Amino acid sequence: MIKFIKNRSFYLLLSFGIVTISCNDKNELPDPLEAGWKGNAVCEVLEDNDELRVLKCSFEPGVGHEKHYHNPHFGYTLSGGKFRITDTTGTREVDVPTGNSFSNAERTSHEVLNIGETTAVFLIMEYK
Repeated sequence: MIKFIKNRSFYLLLSFGIVTISCNDKNELPDPLEAGWKGNAVCEVLEDNDELRVLKCSFEPGVGHEKHYHNPHFGYTLSGGKFRITDTTGTREVDVPTGNSFSNAERTSHEVLNIGETTAVFLIMEYK
């Protein structure tokens, strides 16, 4: 009986380890809609269909976006501003001009903070 319990414990630990290792940070980080800033939402859904989700994200001065992930997406800056961005490459300050577009074909993650004096607004189009 003791041998069975030891083996059972081993298999339970092994199963837990496999499940834990197979989880990626998608389950650990919120997506852009779920992420906010200090408990407040910064993005709203403009469109959500079978192929695309379109978000409008607004950042007043001093407002950011907690660390979150993006699936492949295209973005457009409706109203630019100055941001402190922290991602896998480090932290940097960036002036994002109105009319700027950006895209990424891979899953990414970052945190941003509007350190400028104007409200910045972005459209984020995520492919499904």
